[in-house]
Amino acid sequence: MTDSDPDATLARRELVIVAVLLVAIARLVERPDAFLVAALAPIAVLLAGAAVLRGDELPRRPFESLLVPAVLTAGTAAAIHLVPAGLGVLPALALFGFAFDRIIGLELRLLVQPTGPTDADRARILAAAVLTAFVAFTGVATLVPGGLPEPGASGVDSGLTEGWLLVLTVADAAVALVLGYRVACVRYGSTRDALRSALTYAIVIAVAAGAVRAMDVPRLVGPAALTLVFYLWDALHATAPARRREPRFLWETLLLALMAVVVVAWNLRLRA
Repeated sequence: MTDSDPDATLARRELVIVAVLLVAIARLVERPDAFLVAALAPIAVLLAGAAVLRGDELPRRPFESLLVPAVLTAGTAAAIHLVPAGLGVLPALALFGFAFDRIIGLELRLLVQPTGPTDADRARILAAAVLTAFVAFTGVATLVPGGLPEPGASGVDSGLTEGWLLVLTVADAAVALVLGYRVACVRYGSTRDALRSALTYAIVIAVAAGAVRAMDVPRLVGPAALTLVFYLWDALHATAPARRREPRFLWETLLLALMAVVVVAWNLRLRA
């Protein structure tokens, strides 16, 4: 099966239809119920994708190739509640369907190609992961009460309680864990290394999410900041080992760590 085969094209269309329907259903329910739909959406995409992409001729398992589309579906199912009810939902669904189709097409091509991913392939996967991260971080903040504070109000002032802050932080960390694992899979040869790398993405985003939500960052600035942190952390991991041993690079890393400590301390002071 190749990306140009009729079977592959049909499989892509089926997955796109399933994903768009899931997002549409999420928009039809109220926000409290959308939590459940958004949580079940990635599971549905993984199950449907594994079914339509199953085949003995596939050189690799399709599970890892479905992670980014699954997270994108879940994030959009939550973030679409920012779109007012009405005809405006249709362009949002169409935009999501286009992005989902392009990403699943990329993953399908990588799944069936006989050689490993090239540098260009890794860059495309990273771009898809960064886009998905922004959508998913936005979706989490949309469903969490006070997750998207208005201009002039911090997460504390907008009603973001300690419990909801914990939910938001854990959800953002889960998004970073899954996306970080997918990005690491095309970089490292072993699953163990990819899992270890993915855990660092989750930890960094969890710390950043807890800090950003206590600052005076209105609306989509918070998700955008988390997306930037995700990208910068990936750039740090992508650095060659020889470069990491240079004194200048070590000092830069220590500076970033110090900045993280300052941000966390600021966060704790604001919430005290």
